[in-house]
Amino acid sequence: MEKLKAGDLEARQVLIERNMRLVAHVVKKYQGVDEELDDLISVGTIGLIKAVSTFNPDKGSRLATYAARCVDNELLMLLRSRKKISKDVSLYEPIGTDKEGNEIHLLDIMEGKEKDISTHLIKEEEQSHLYKILHTSLTDREQLILRYRYGLYGEKELTQREIAKRLNISRSYVSRIEKTALEKLRSRFLSS
Repeated sequence: MEKLKAGDLEARQVLIERNMRLVAHVVKKYQGVDEELDDLISVGTIGLIKAVSTFNPDKGSRLATYAARCVDNELLMLLRSRKKISKDVSLYEPIGTDKEGNEIHLLDIMEGKEKDISTHLIKEEEQSHLYKILHTSLTDREQLILRYRYGLYGEKELTQREIAKRLNISRSYVSRIEKTALEKLRSRFLSS
């Protein structure tokens, strides 16, 4: 131990080699896990090397006791890290079968970003119809306020206060015009 304290690398190497049986002894309790024995011994050896490098005999414990804890800690860290990895889910891993016996993957049941084409076409048609009604049913001022308020035709959306300032009218007047215009649009849209 005195040579180890003095930094003698040969003494360090001898201590590591003489305590390799300790690594094998600690690894025995982990043999039931899904890890290769060689991997467990390698990781346990790293724990032993750390133990020999950081051991302080002045603290009153024996090297074997300290090393056994270090080896055990290294093995536990390995198992915890593998457990985290095993919780990762693949979208292509089978998660069950359907009524016909075909494998179902997570990707099959996740909602995709693709939209139903018919829904998309109906929405586009309704928007086109709404724009036509906007031009035929509303006054120029009502159209302008809705255009600013909802960002129609590429305009930036504005608050009622911003519209009032731009048109030099009160915010409450903007609110009344907007409400009237929306009611007209709703009524015409539903009736056509």
